[in-house]
Amino acid sequence: MRTGFFVAVVAGCWASASMACEAPTVVKIPDGKTSTMDQLLAAQGEVKGYMAAMQEFLACIDMEADAKGADAPAEYKSMMVDRHNAAVAEMEQIAAAFNDQVKAYKAANPAPKK
Repeated sequence: MRTGFFVAVVAGCWASASMACEAPTVVKIPDGKTSTMDQLLAAQGEVKGYMAAMQEFLACIDMEADAKGADAPAEYKSMMVDRHNAAVAEMEQIAAAFNDQVKAYKAANPAPKK
């Protein structure tokens, strides 16, 4: 009975360790045409925080993959590369979306002519 409990605990710890890398929640970017400068600045801070959290997520994925070593199954390696690439693509999409909304804000709120 104790052996079965020990195996279950070890298996549970291993499963949670292998799934320890969780991507942060995607940030919501306000519409640049209708948002205020304060809303855009707040969104900028959220985007910066998201990017920092995603860097930690990428480091976690890499560390998890490295822990499995060169003998890891090809499917596992492929899955980890896919997770990494998807995270980078998401980061690029968030950055592009934020930049698009900054441009939209500037177009909707041109600087006064001197």
